[in-house]
Amino acid sequence: MENKWFLSMIRDEFRGGKINLEKTHKLLEKLDIQCNYVHVKSIFKDNDRLKQGRITIEEFRSIYRIIAHREEIVEIFNTYSGNQKFLVEKNLLQFLIQEQYILDMSQNVAFEIIQKYEPIEEVKRAHRMSFEGFIRYMGSSECLIFKPDCGRVYQDMTQPLNDYFISSSHNTYLISDQLLGPSDLWGYVSALVKGCRCLEIDCWDGSQNEPVVYHGYTLTSKLLFKTVIQAIHKYAFLVLKFKVLVRNKKIGTLRETHERKGSNKHGQVEEFEEIYQDEIKGSETLIGSEDNPGKEDEIISVAGLPLFKKRKVKVALALSDLVIYTKAEKFRSFQHSRLYQQFNESNSIGETEARKLLKLRAHEFVLHTRRFITRIYPKATRTDSSNFNPQEFWNIGCQMVALNFQTPGLPMDLQNGKFLDNGGSGYILKPHFLRDIKTQFNPNKPPNQSDPVTLTIRLISGIQLPPSNHSSSNKADVLVILELFGVPNDQTKQQTRVIKRNAFSPRWNETFTFIIQVPELALMRFVVESQGLITGNEFLGQYTLPVLSMNKGYRRVPLFSRMGESLEPASLFIYVWYVR
Repeated sequence: MENKWFLSMIRDEFRGGKINLEKTHKLLEKLDIQCNYVHVKSIFKDNDRLKQGRITIEEFRSIYRIIAHREEIVEIFNTYSGNQKFLVEKNLLQFLIQEQYILDMSQNVAFEIIQKYEPIEEVKRAHRMSFEGFIRYMGSSECLIFKPDCGRVYQDMTQPLNDYFISSSHNTYLISDQLLGPSDLWGYVSALVKGCRCLEIDCWDGSQNEPVVYHGYTLTSKLLFKTVIQAIHKYAFLVLKFKVLVRNKKIGTLRETHERKGSNKHGQVEEFEEIYQDEIKGSETLIGSEDNPGKEDEIISVAGLPLFKKRKVKVALALSDLVIYTKAEKFRSFQHSRLYQQFNESNSIGETEARKLLKLRAHEFVLHTRRFITRIYPKATRTDSSNFNPQEFWNIGCQMVALNFQTPGLPMDLQNGKFLDNGGSGYILKPHFLRDIKTQFNPNKPPNQSDPVTLTIRLISGIQLPPSNHSSSNKADVLVILELFGVPNDQTKQQTRVIKRNAFSPRWNETFTFIIQVPELALMRFVVESQGLITGNEFLGQYTLPVLSMNKGYRRVPLFSRMGESLEPASLFIYVWYVR
């Protein structure tokens, strides 16, 4: 029956005789088999016996089986079919419950999967599944490692704003370095498309009363403020609630703002004094931001390090009055915030100062972020737009950990992975221990009442992995690194052995176990590399996701490039189970 179906699907393509590589690739896609062209080219070459660049129908059948009929899937199918040619609904349901942990016990689940994935009509009508149907189900989005339920907004979205991690970018308008590079609207568009919910717009007076956006006191290019707002208007609300909160310095009180409501504020600029902190060594000052010294600085106190200064700041009254819930207020100390900081005031803290506080006063930091929105930004010396590891600041509940979205690498992989959760909405409800008024949580110490997860991953194989750039064909000496990110005690990495000269279908069958004390903050990162003995390992692809968003059972891990682009069909085939 399968042979008859297969020939009926491909016969017309061979009526004119043999077919070339391009037609082979298109025919595989017609059969719903995703293929990497580099791998198809190599397998085509191996099966073109006469080396004429054209293959027969039998040679095509061999290529199809090499690509589609993977041994590890055949073994699973045979286990549940009893080495028969078909799975009946009862067998498929047994597989779904025992291996895929599908809790819906009804026959309808198996029936629906057969109807969706079985390509042979006679088999489908008999309520059975052939191996052809099984490989299409196993290669579908239903068998991805990321839980489908986490792909929609499922968390309570009615809590105070400070109870959420918020996807945040730094100097969003920059698409290169921090000193000389261009400002571009693409910075805003790409960040919004990635689910960013906190954008940075540095506004300055421009010519002809047109405000401009750029990194002040640098040679970066300028954008018109109005074009930035137009771009945000176009792309900001592809998801979310059509609401905008403005975070900025504010003149006066909320009551005074309310009293001015409806009045004409056009052209009115107010000046006020603010206190800011400047470190003599390792300055955390951000040029052109709320932390940049003005021209009229007055030192008001010195206590060793740091220095506290007073400066005059000008703010447009109309802009100031838009600031309601997120007034920017300079952070002085945890004690000062406990005594004087208002509910609608938020802080920006540079990464160096924040890291010192994290090491010395982590529990106080957690209590601070429980009450106040706290933004962490990159240190000024990161002129190349490099990023810090955001995990250390998520561990203490910092809501806005601002990264340079234009710079790929580990920090942005963690950022993208974390915010896959809750429908990619850019808002993730913080764990209860980061919201509890009586919390004793300290990420630097083992939790008092731990509910650990024991996570086991069997890394079975790789599927059409990206070849090495140093290979003239489709080869690579591949290995996989499994990296766990979370609180310091949970951070660890393990790796497979190297499979030589095989990026198409490497088989590992290696098992890794992780005991995770604080799974609510943990991320798992799968990294595929090609071993390089002289130049170091070559990055081939990665995927990162929250540990608690991982599906159990036989799962496919899709891979992404360093720039965050999908490398489909490149993926890892794994088996996942965990208990707590």
